[in-house]
Amino acid sequence: MKTRSILTLLFFVLSFSSLKAQPTDTFKVKKGMIKVTILYPNGEGKTFDMDYYTKKHMPLVASFMGDGLKHIAIDKGIASGMPDTPVPFLAIGYLYFDKLSDYEKGLAPHVEEIRADFPKYTNIRPVIQISEVLQ
Repeated sequence: MKTRSILTLLFFVLSFSSLKAQPTDTFKVKKGMIKVTILYPNGEGKTFDMDYYTKKHMPLVASFMGDGLKHIAIDKGIASGMPDTPVPFLAIGYLYFDKLSDYEKGLAPHVEEIRADFPKYTNIRPVIQISEVLQ
């Protein structure tokens, strides 16, 4: 038993020591920024085309937002917090702005165009939350 524990520990040490530091994005989230979170809840019969979302939809949205948009991030749901339970969200998109008015100005003239693109990648009605970054 002791030998097995030592071998397991050695395996983890060797595995993690070979990992290289990955370059990180230089974008810095700052206190007071506006974060628009777009959540795509999972559920029976829900579909989501991540390839289309990352390569077509989010670039389309970014083109409408102009210089007011500071950063985009996308999460792909891969697991839930509890074993053997479905992922709660298939995807989550984030848009970062310095001011709420930058988001509103970019969205207002294009909201119908953005909504018309939804069926090309999902059958989910997204839940949107706008937050102020505190930390």
